[in-house]
Amino acid sequence: MSVAVLTADTVTQLAARHAGAVVVAGSHGGLIAAAYAAQARVRALVCNDAGRGRDDAGVAGLAALDGLGIAACAIAHTSARIGDAADALVHGIVSAANGAASAAGVTVGMRCADAAERLRAAPWREGSLPFPDEARVLLLPAAAGEAPVWGLDSIGLVAPSDAGAVLVIGSHGALHGGDPASALPVAARAAFFHDAGRGKDDAGASRLPVLAARGVPAAVVDYRSARIGDARSLFATGALSAVNVVAARLGIEPGIPVAAAIHRLRTA
Repeated sequence: MSVAVLTADTVTQLAARHAGAVVVAGSHGGLIAAAYAAQARVRALVCNDAGRGRDDAGVAGLAALDGLGIAACAIAHTSARIGDAADALVHGIVSAANGAASAAGVTVGMRCADAAERLRAAPWREGSLPFPDEARVLLLPAAAGEAPVWGLDSIGLVAPSDAGAVLVIGSHGALHGGDPASALPVAARAAFFHDAGRGKDDAGASRLPVLAARGVPAAVVDYRSARIGDARSLFATGALSAVNVVAARLGIEPGIPVAAAIHRLRTA
């Protein structure tokens, strides 16, 4: 049976049809993305390197998948828009590959489409990776009428109950496939994302104007200041690289820490 090459703008929406396939994903290559890919039983994963960023978190999932024998590689965030798997397949250039992907013939500098073709011959290995501890954590409780602040390692963890809360989300700040509906599934008080190095067409901040149109203050965190896929890292060390106009009206500006931005929200 021929091995399929499938695209997915986000690994949070992988389904049964992705099992055994080579998946070209728009997601970053961090640990939580690797956990989603292993859970979906993919044969191989192609992801975005998200600028690699602090502690090389943007490609940390490649080594984790290699430990299971699952081939994985990343494409340069400057070569294709993060969150856009179709763009990755057409324009992506490989920037990193794990041992299993290298064994299948994937090399740095290779076109994504060529890498995906070689990954069709990779052995199908299965295994599981633990999702990060406290992938959903209460960072600040509600107080004096103020909204609670929740940390979520992935946008896939956003729940209907998060409406009205301040959300610090470890995911990149890019729309999935350019779809405005993917900006945020709830009406949050405010939202902070990782900028994934901003990348091609400034995709890493493309959620911001969409959320501004909805009246939601939003910002992205500089990829060098915090680990992608780690909401606690964003909250602890993240510094803003871009804000939308709604956030700017509240005194939130690039360069300030996430914690300071949340304080300004609460005192605005």
